[in-house]
Amino acid sequence: MIASGPSRRGGAQHLALPLAVLFALAPVIPAAARPDPARTIPAAALPDPVPCPDCWIPEVQTSWQWQLQGRIDTSVDAQMYDVDAFDVGARVVRKLHRKERAVVCYVSAGSWERWRPDADRFPDSVLGNELDGWPGERWLDVRRIRLLAPIMKARMHRCVMKGFDGIEFDNVDGYANDTGFELTAAQQLRYNVWLANQSHRHGLSVALKNDLEQVEELLPYFDYALNEECFTYDECDLLTPFVEAGKAVFGVEYDLPKHEFCPQANDMDFNFLRKRPSLGAWRVACR
Repeated sequence: MIASGPSRRGGAQHLALPLAVLFALAPVIPAAARPDPARTIPAAALPDPVPCPDCWIPEVQTSWQWQLQGRIDTSVDAQMYDVDAFDVGARVVRKLHRKERAVVCYVSAGSWERWRPDADRFPDSVLGNELDGWPGERWLDVRRIRLLAPIMKARMHRCVMKGFDGIEFDNVDGYANDTGFELTAAQQLRYNVWLANQSHRHGLSVALKNDLEQVEELLPYFDYALNEECFTYDECDLLTPFVEAGKAVFGVEYDLPKHEFCPQANDMDFNFLRKRPSLGAWRVACR
């Protein structure tokens, strides 16, 4: 969907609907209706962050490319590539490494995607409502970590075996969406912390995708942030704790022209791109 905060935009599925239809289907949830970030579990109730001293960590200023559709264009002059964990093979990762590029794998940790090779591993009990505008995709019940853990660990292992350096988990803000489950901010927080700690145990750095309402709680666990359209929705200030902590912020805008967001993104020390929602190879970098 194409809404801020409670949102889902990145994905490796070939779009079955025209983009204009997808935009029309996307509900925009006002900020007042979003969960109160203060209504989360106390930090003391969360496990300690798992350190990853050998993980690749991007500098605050890191050029990047985000491509989830089509054959990967390895000629883009970018220090980091973010590509699909299933569709991109180890050969492409090795090729990018030879060009001295870091490579991050995209994984949806909050939704079931019917086209994935491991789709049949998800029990019916964890499958919720369909994601608006994304046929064949359903929200996951992230309260059921015991059931999801083996599947998500296998996906992390897949990234490790292909040689990826980091991981981007999508759809980690289900608590702010109509998932079909009564998810709370506290339950989402616990799941996201589990994902981050497991990533570090696998030797992968980890990006916080969207979920701006929980930045303060999740900052100690995540190594960098990836956001969609915070300038469109006037919420980029929520990401400044990452830069203040010496952690990179990556982002994209889909509709705004470059001159309407790039100067501010550069001033905030964000690494922003202009991308099309299909997330093919086309990009315009702010710097």
